Amino acid sequence: QVQVAETGGGLVQAGGSLTLSCRPSDLSFEAMGWFRQVQGEEREGVSCISWNGHGTFYSDSVKGRFTIARDNANNTLYLQMNALKPEDTAMYYCAAAPRWKLLPGPWCQPRRFDYWGQGTQVTVSS
Repeated sequence: QVQVAETGGGLVQAGGSLTLSCRPSDLSFEAMGWFRQVQGEEREGVSCISWNGHGTFYSDSVKGRFTIARDNANNTLYLQMNALKPEDTAMYYCAAAPRWKLLPGPWCQPRRFDYWGQGTQVTVSS
C-alpha cells in the first residue's frame, strides 16, 4: 500500500519560515497536495501540484508566501512556507492522487486525493 509521511512542522514566530516535507513511496501520481485542518473545521487545500498539465494551485490566503515543489531525485514533495502568520496554525497533511478524477469545483480538493499522511503540526506564535 502507498505510504505518505509528512515532516517539518513545529513552532515558529510570526514572520518566520518552515519547510514541510512529504515522502511518499513514489512520485508516480497525477497530483499531490498539501492540506491543513484546524480542530473542528473542514480540511482545506493549501497548495497542489499536478503532473498532467493542471499546474499548481495556491489558496488565496497563502499565495505569494508558500511554494510547492517536488524533488524527484529524493522522492520528496516540499512546501516552503514563508512569512508565517498565526492564522496558518493547523495540522498540515500531505496527500497523493494516483489518478485524475472528474470532479466539479477546484481541482485542489480533499476528495480528489486517496492517500494521506498522518499530519504534522504547524504552530505560529504572535
